Amino acid sequence: MKKTPVSEMENRMGKFKEVMSAVDPEWDMAVIFSNINLFYFTGTMQDGMLLIPRDEEPTFWVRRSYQRALDESFFPDIKPMNSFRDAAKHMCTLPNSIHLETEVVPLALYHRFKKHFPFQNYKPLDSCIASVRAVKSEYELSLMRKSGKIHQHVLEDIVPNILCEGMNEATLASKLFSILIDEGHDAVTRFGMFDTEIIVGHVGFGESSLYPTYFDGASGNKGLSPAAPVLGSRDRKLRRGDLVFVDVGCGVDGYNTDKTMTYMFGCSLPQHAIEAHQKCVEIQNEIAKMLKPGAIPSEIYRKIMDNLDDKFLENFMGFGEHKVKFIGHGIGLLIDETPVIAEKFDEPIQEGMVFAVEPKKGIENIGMVGIENTFLVTPYGGECITGTSPGLIPVF
Repeated sequence: MKKTPVSEMENRMGKFKEVMSAVDPEWDMAVIFSNINLFYFTGTMQDGMLLIPRDEEPTFWVRRSYQRALDESFFPDIKPMNSFRDAAKHMCTLPNSIHLETEVVPLALYHRFKKHFPFQNYKPLDSCIASVRAVKSEYELSLMRKSGKIHQHVLEDIVPNILCEGMNEATLASKLFSILIDEGHDAVTRFGMFDTEIIVGHVGFGESSLYPTYFDGASGNKGLSPAAPVLGSRDRKLRRGDLVFVDVGCGVDGYNTDKTMTYMFGCSLPQHAIEAHQKCVEIQNEIAKMLKPGAIPSEIYRKIMDNLDDKFLENFMGFGEHKVKFIGHGIGLLIDETPVIAEKFDEPIQEGMVFAVEPKKGIENIGMVGIENTFLVTPYGGECITGTSPGLIPVF
């Protein structure tokens, strides 16, 4: 069983306390409930809470499963509890203010916690954790590189060999899911976006990749039904001349990469679609060159957008009214992390950050062209860890 090293957890906790003290020098205690942040700080996702006093060592109180937490984690102080009441008995003093994950803690959980920890007020800690998680250690980067190799192999080498006329989108998505797992994928694609459900990613044949969806991305997907707008359509079958669009996540030991690959099935696409795709690849490469420490995400976004003509901007990063206002995003334990290559992200990026860069453009009656790869920030620009293919792989 692979466990997060003790040194890794100590460094994360130390950086978190440093950031908290810089943002709020008077902070007293933070409490963490969410699976992702519990995993980040303790190495396990068991049901419980992590209490982090400013001047004392943190304690991970576990409701279920305490035994599994001990098996999976090197965290130094793990204690069992049946309810918050058990943990509250061990509190000598309680600060007036507690910092919480306000983006993810449900109101009912908040009230249950406050019943036994009657603090006076709360403050958010989400941005502090996000800023710490945004800069990856060598341990984290090593896992993302492994994920990137899987991503490259599956999408660039394997998918062209499993496309066949008459298969439907759901079949391709399910085959892709199985192959990714066999290659080492965690099988879970996690997002921070509220109430987001997704399996594998977006798989679309032709114009179905333009179908509108609540998902905050450039592409679309009809899905299986209104009750399950995921995976892909059972009705849309692959035909000669189709553009095949595949945008999927991959993860190893919790750490994700993101990649989009496109294919031309049976014959080449019209020249105007090919040229639009090639322009997207050029944009990706231009962004990658700018991914150096000190660069400002909002300035990268504005430089790219200001250099695109009105004709290309039409249906860029979406189709019709279904467009997004970013061209890349941070990635790690979640697919959608900060910072984002978009307006208002004005803090300099740092070495060790990782971005998924995804310039895409909708083409009427054809589908979504473009590309996405995952890049590490280095002093020399973005290092791609998910492959070098420019996409539009011919499958004739």
